[in-house]
Amino acid sequence: MNDEHTAATPDPGGELAKAEDADVTVEVDRVAVDGTYVRVSSIGEPGERAFLLVAGLGIAATYYERLAPHLNENGPVHALDLPGFAGVPRFRGKVSIERYADAVEKVIDDLGLVDPVLVGHSMGTQVVTEVAARRPDISDLVLISPVVDSHARTARQSAWRFLRSTLHEPSAVRWHGITAYALCGWHWFSKVLPRMIAFPIEERAAHVQARTLIVRGEHDAMVPRDWIRRLARVFPYAVLREVVDGAHSVMHAQADAVARLAVAHVDHRLPDRGVGSLQRVRDDSTASDLSRLSPGEAWMLVKSRFVELLGMAKNDDETLEAAKSAHAVAMADGDDLPVDPADRQAVVDAVAPETRKTD
Repeated sequence: MNDEHTAATPDPGGELAKAEDADVTVEVDRVAVDGTYVRVSSIGEPGERAFLLVAGLGIAATYYERLAPHLNENGPVHALDLPGFAGVPRFRGKVSIERYADAVEKVIDDLGLVDPVLVGHSMGTQVVTEVAARRPDISDLVLISPVVDSHARTARQSAWRFLRSTLHEPSAVRWHGITAYALCGWHWFSKVLPRMIAFPIEERAAHVQARTLIVRGEHDAMVPRDWIRRLARVFPYAVLREVVDGAHSVMHAQADAVARLAVAHVDHRLPDRGVGSLQRVRDDSTASDLSRLSPGEAWMLVKSRFVELLGMAKNDDETLEAAKSAHAVAMADGDDLPVDPADRQAVVDAVAPETRKTD
């Protein structure tokens, strides 16, 4: 089944590309895996060392919308929507963390990535840890809010801790969660959840040769300090950091701090390691604050989010590319946006309601 724009329908991606200085373009591709596919959202030019981002249970790559642009200053970024999440068709048969790791390895191979920096959040930390345990050529690993605490591996404990953490999350994160879980569906969520809770990340950590950065938010009840200290004892090389005021989705709410830590880690500028390396860092930047947006940029942000959700629901990659690109432009630092009002308006107008027909 192929989708086409009608003759009278504007092309958001094309209009965005024409906007002067609006050079934040997100490309959406698919990598076939195990009877389904992984959706890959990419920014940046190929050829440099890439960051590969894997989100958590039920969550879309959109959770990395604030982190990815900061990482992109140091190399291309590929954020993954795994099978069963963000409208991507599910695996058939049994599901496991290992099967998701197989899918991520397929992405690495198909994209021809050489020693990518693997970044995982929540359940995504289990997936990238499994990948790194299999691949000794992976030299850097970033685990954000790694789960599940080995002292609390029950559904009831995990749910209670998660709810406590959400009290400290910004409203934007809660909105992302609600929409992502709706696309995932309770049936698939409940099928994957027990696999996540049971996965022994600490056992696989012992096989990881990569230098590992572990980041938690100060108010993350799912990932207490004691847990990451125990993890640090298992990883052959681990650096620990805690972000002040952060919660479970710290890479979204405090994206600047997490990006700085990740880049510093990759550049070998975090020399301390082990249990005693736990330090607290702050995110005092306003680059990712929604309050800095003009009314036009804020409207584009809201508009692009709904278009993106529509694209996920319809499995329409062209719509996703247009929405993600416009959203990335809106979220970019003010200095990166067009100065001329007409050019800025061209970016704002880039995301327009689309009328499509199906052949």
